[in-house]
Amino acid sequence: MEKTVTDAINYRRSTRVYKDEPIDVEKVKQCLYNASLAPTSSNLQLWEFYHVTDKVILEKLSVACLNQNAAKTAQQLVVIVTRKDLWRKRAQANIEFLNKIYGKPDLEERWLKRKKMAIDYYKKLIPTLYLDVFGIFGFLKYIAFQIVGLFRPIYRQTRLSDMRIVAHKSAALAAENFMLSMSAIGYDTCPMEGSDTLRVKKILSLPRGAEINMIIGCGIRNEEKGIYGPRFRVPFEDVYFER
Repeated sequence: MEKTVTDAINYRRSTRVYKDEPIDVEKVKQCLYNASLAPTSSNLQLWEFYHVTDKVILEKLSVACLNQNAAKTAQQLVVIVTRKDLWRKRAQANIEFLNKIYGKPDLEERWLKRKKMAIDYYKKLIPTLYLDVFGIFGFLKYIAFQIVGLFRPIYRQTRLSDMRIVAHKSAALAAENFMLSMSAIGYDTCPMEGSDTLRVKKILSLPRGAEINMIIGCGIRNEEKGIYGPRFRVPFEDVYFER
């Protein structure tokens, strides 16, 4: 029986050592499908998920992950990748979807307005935010938006580095969906940032525009060695503020 959301959150721990026990590839794939349903900025879905089950590639990635136990003992690995460079393709996919669902000839006026607003968003605003040349256009946009911001609220994160952060935030949301889905079915994970990302990209034959968000070890926890200690969190009162 799958765990409730709260139970899955409480059960999830970063597992550093896994049992030498296989896990179901299809179940992990379903958890990755759940990851693809995560919220994402502008619905651009600038992510890719690499599900690694091949023993040779697992060994290579383990070395690239600095031989961490969470990689060495993992039965499978999942590499979360950001693809900010695919913004044009993903924007066009959204436009095609909108044309399909709002494609009826007798569409009501309110739906026609909604369609036009959404398509204008992907044809005009998204290029304004994502288009850049060596960071120059992004810097000019940043200055312009800051000036406008003196007079009214405006979105200010327009530089190349800002849009990278946006892509990584969305990918992290997908990663959390994945890890909680794994927890819900009794599988364990460990998100790893410690890796040689250049080597990881070469191992997976990723293009230049791809960036590694995190690598996630997958398996079933070794109860004695897998969890390094009791869970610690700073007091909730230190991070919760009501206004």
